[in-house]
Amino acid sequence: MKARAAIKVQPRSSADRVAGQLGEEWKILLSAPAVEGKANRACVEFFAQGLKVPRSAVRIAAGETSRHKRIEIEGVSQETLDRFLRGENR
Repeated sequence: MKARAAIKVQPRSSADRVAGQLGEEWKILLSAPAVEGKANRACVEFFAQGLKVPRSAVRIAAGETSRHKRIEIEGVSQETLDRFLRGENR
């Protein structure tokens, strides 16, 4: 089982959180800066902690160097990921 989501990352925010949906993408605020892969690592950590899966289960499938990314999370249903993004199980 694998869940997927299109996200837009905004680095250097005051807190790590989901800020809502923008069309097909979810806006993710991260406190890490977008330098040397720090925001990507923070993004993986954010989803791993929030969904209680190992970091190795979270993968940036597209957009490694862009704010627009596609993530894949192994071992999580799409419904579980959608509930997390909507704030229903945080």
